[in-house]
Amino acid sequence: MNKPLPRSAVATDATWNLDDLFASRADWLAELSDIEASTETVVRHRGRLGEGAAVLQACLDARDALRARLQRAHIYAGLRNAEDGGDPARQADLASAGSVAARVEAALKFVDTEILALPDGTVEGYLRANPLLAVHRTDLDDLAALKPHMLPAQTEQVLGSLGEVLDAPYMTYSRSKMGDMRFEPFSDAAGTSHPNSFNLYEWTYEGSADTSVRRAAWASFCAGLAPYQNTLAATFATEVTKNIVLAKARGYPSAEHFLLQQHKVPFDLYTNVLDTIQAELAPHMRRYARLRQRVLGLDRLLFCDIKAPLDPGYAPRIGFDEAGTLIQDALAPMGADYVEMVRSAFQRRWIDRADNAGKGSGAFCASPYGVHPFILMTWTDSMRDAFILAHELGHAGHFTFAGRHQRFVNTCPAMPFVEAPSIMNEVLLARHILARGGDQRMRRWVLMQVLGTYHHNFVTHLLEAELQRQVYRLAEGGQPLTAALLNERKRAILQGFWGDAVAIDDGAAMTWMRQPHYYLGLYPYTYSVGLVAATALAAKADREGPSVFAGWLDVLRAGGTRPPLELMRMVGIDLASSQPVRDAVAYVGRMVDELEAGF
Repeated sequence: MNKPLPRSAVATDATWNLDDLFASRADWLAELSDIEASTETVVRHRGRLGEGAAVLQACLDARDALRARLQRAHIYAGLRNAEDGGDPARQADLASAGSVAARVEAALKFVDTEILALPDGTVEGYLRANPLLAVHRTDLDDLAALKPHMLPAQTEQVLGSLGEVLDAPYMTYSRSKMGDMRFEPFSDAAGTSHPNSFNLYEWTYEGSADTSVRRAAWASFCAGLAPYQNTLAATFATEVTKNIVLAKARGYPSAEHFLLQQHKVPFDLYTNVLDTIQAELAPHMRRYARLRQRVLGLDRLLFCDIKAPLDPGYAPRIGFDEAGTLIQDALAPMGADYVEMVRSAFQRRWIDRADNAGKGSGAFCASPYGVHPFILMTWTDSMRDAFILAHELGHAGHFTFAGRHQRFVNTCPAMPFVEAPSIMNEVLLARHILARGGDQRMRRWVLMQVLGTYHHNFVTHLLEAELQRQVYRLAEGGQPLTAALLNERKRAILQGFWGDAVAIDDGAAMTWMRQPHYYLGLYPYTYSVGLVAATALAAKADREGPSVFAGWLDVLRAGGTRPPLELMRMVGIDLASSQPVRDAVAYVGRMVDELEAGF
């Protein structure tokens, strides 16, 4: 295999077209400067929000417009850095965007503090008096819920100015991962040398059918992670300490309560998802692990083997253009407008699929308001890539439809809903392939891909969430967070889940170093919520027919105007009940049953 190309050498048609966002870096720099100057359009209302509904509306409209511009500028810098995180110039531009964002948000902080200082009932009176304020209703209600936790205005102003500092743990982690980590080449059983990187390991070697490649790549990957564990443990600890301090200062019972405030779900939903899935899913996943060990003829199943294909001789390939046709056909139940959005993503270079040195690992979708989404991934011509792309196109569709029907302030729902539209697309793709029929090997392969989705969300991310839960509670109890502690806790969590079905080695204990989610609040558990929602919706479509998806599009159009549980109630699904969680786990069990029978 060849070494990853430098960014300058990759084919243009394999990259996204950032000119749709800004025609040039010079245009971006000019916009960044003008954004900062335009804070005056909001600041001119300082001290006047008590004058009446019209003044409040003008202030909030101006802030909304300014934040939309700031989002676009910040995303542009982030996308360029994701292309090549090892480029100092791109790092500097991202830092500049972060600095401007911090200064702008600090300047706008007065808006929230002045609104909260208004006499009780004033905002409700304004809303009654001025129907044009209704677009800001959700934002104002969210702000009112924070009132008991707000600090004095001057303190809030200072915190607002420290945005860049408070985001430093995430930036440090990202720089280390994308710019500093290096992984030594390794040799397979035949003596062939292979390069290694974050992207190559996660996209190619982790699911390799060749045990010697899989295990040698794992050894190289872990050896590359190990020198950074103390630095990243300190970075993780800083993030945890930051949130604990803020939670205490704002009067929350715990950091978890503080971080869940913005999720707009009951605390019980968070704990129910964590507890129920770990307890009830583990027996099914252990059966699946033992099946993998038996079918592959392994003396023992190592942690690096848990994504090995059960049918190593069958690895369906698919090119990028062919995948585009397949995905569009699979998503046809979502309607013509949705499919046209997907077609545009393929035809108009919304997708960056090249593999190059310094490119961010994994996959993501960024959706700048008023433009179009941008998707990053690494395409390897595997059918699994099609599932990953369908997932990211789910995010793209969500924010495209929300952006068409909502103002910027109302586009983004609370975090527990965010993954539902993306996982829904994976479910539709799997069902489409299965419905086409074909040989039994393809059916087994698709079932394994679907189980891969459940593994990713119900195991990988959920166990990340369990580590977060334990780490925050240990830290609140005064326990220092070190690499040794994080390794020990992660190892214990993995051993508790997998039992004796999987051998948990030192590398597995370090997997907390692989994901950025620990720096994004309590993000990890929300993947499971999204998968539960998508599973329930797919089951509902099986019972009631494709008309269900018309309601689903209304949910997407609603953006962030309703809390997550209300959004799902729009399509008749009650996530406040534990039943959808148990139904999703039972569905996993039935898939494992079928694979056991098929092997």
